[in-house]
Amino acid sequence: MQTASLTGFLRTILIILLVWYGVKVLMRIFAPYLANYASKKMQERFGGQFQHQQHQAADRNRAKEGETVIDKMPDRPQSSKKKIGEYIDYEEID
Repeated sequence: MQTASLTGFLRTILIILLVWYGVKVLMRIFAPYLANYASKKMQERFGGQFQHQQHQAADRNRAKEGETVIDKMPDRPQSSKKKIGEYIDYEEID
């Protein structure tokens, strides 16, 4: 059975600290590039969705003269119109 030594413990702590600070330094260097890459990907995704909607709107507007086009709105869940309680008017008594 081996026993832990103080030098081994200090060496382990030193390695953990070096890795921690190394990751922090690397993130400061590469974080702007990663953020720029992520923003470009999001811009492409939103741009693609926008163009898809534009093409759908153009297709709907392309109906021939005299042609009837009906666009239905999706059904909404109906809200409850149940009467929950009655109104009671209170008066202050002196």
